[in-house]
Amino acid sequence: MARPRILLADDHPEMLKALLGVFSELGEVVGAVSDGEALVRTAQQLKPDIIFTDISMPRMNGLDATRALQVQAPGSRVVVLTSYEKLSYVTKAFKAGACGYILKTTALHAELPQALLHVLAGDRYIGLGVRRKRKLGGRASTSGPTRTERAPMCSGVVD
Repeated sequence: MARPRILLADDHPEMLKALLGVFSELGEVVGAVSDGEALVRTAQQLKPDIIFTDISMPRMNGLDATRALQVQAPGSRVVVLTSYEKLSYVTKAFKAGACGYILKTTALHAELPQALLHVLAGDRYIGLGVRRKRKLGGRASTSGPTRTERAPMCSGVVD
């Protein structure tokens, strides 16, 4: 399998630097941007296989960018990498077209390669921190996608 083409989006320079270090071992990082508008524009130009984006970014948030990417870069799969732990954000991300959701507070060196492999294989991926929240959240543990499940181009959320 060819090395996947990866695009990164986060408005924190330190986080982008850390992600570049991790992802340079896992694939070809074709770009790194710090706002949602630049993400959509760069994805259109570079056509990455997979995009990792934060939610909170200037000019356009990551959820709106994910929604736009479904039209502007439909061949790219999106994984949200964020500090937002609320399950409502997970649902919004999948409804926007994300294929994965990972919390920045987890062990990223262990989780990012797993997310990359699962999402590129066509599965949805929900990070460990989110899964723990779902288990503790009562009714929330019975809805939404599991850690890995097949999804055609990862669109929508499974009820």
